[in-house]
Amino acid sequence: MKIITHKNGVRYLRSDIISAPHGFSTRIGGVSEAEHTRGLNLAFDRGDTRETVLENLRLFCDAVGFSAERLVSLGQIHSSRVIYVDENMAGQGYFLPDSEKCDGYVTDRAGVAIGIKTADCLPILMEGCGKDGEVCCVGALHAGWRGTASGITENGVRAMISLGVARENIRVALGPAICGECYEVREDFRDAFKAEMGAEMTERYLIQSKEKVGVFHTDLKRINKDILLSLGIPQENIEVSDLCTFCEPRLFYSHRYSKGLRGSLLSVISM
Repeated sequence: MKIITHKNGVRYLRSDIISAPHGFSTRIGGVSEAEHTRGLNLAFDRGDTRETVLENLRLFCDAVGFSAERLVSLGQIHSSRVIYVDENMAGQGYFLPDSEKCDGYVTDRAGVAIGIKTADCLPILMEGCGKDGEVCCVGALHAGWRGTASGITENGVRAMISLGVARENIRVALGPAICGECYEVREDFRDAFKAEMGAEMTERYLIQSKEKVGVFHTDLKRINKDILLSLGIPQENIEVSDLCTFCEPRLFYSHRYSKGLRGSLLSVISM
């Protein structure tokens, strides 16, 4: 992935394999002034005024290359729910009230943009191409551990396939998120993860800390990449950012690093 700095000062990441207009935001750029949101906070209810968040959104969307008013980004509930989005939903989540809540989107409608918010969880952007190589659908997923464990990634791929794209023609970018070394969880997490994913997956993906008793590490990027491979997405069609939100607090907002007092990142893709 490349870090792009737009002329308006916004800095974001762009995948090397996705061709549709898209971007993973950083906290660089924007007009937020509070210490914990300083820069490009892209969510309400974080301490910024509504006008500040909307100005940040316009700056980010202008940098990526589409109008902010086209974006759909609803309330997230750490679920596996993926919905289809059309042009009638444009503006929901920022300029208009949410009609529903979910953690993933797909669309094949020209002019529609979709986005998910994160601050350590894994943002996943997808595009599907037809036989002629043209982009025919896009998707965006919010893959925290609960969504990952309950099937958000599987549901996202299936939703793309339902729009007529072959799985070998789906390209996927996994954006910045907390890395496995920084993502510490405890026994309550292990038990909940095991209930969702089963003993075999828990044994494979939860690693006992060598320094701390009762502490485990898990890697959302690794888990979701393995899920994508198991669903038939070719290795060469998967790109994974090596950037960690916890390790880079000056570049990203991190819920864990800041102990919950932070802004939010936004990952977007547009048809």
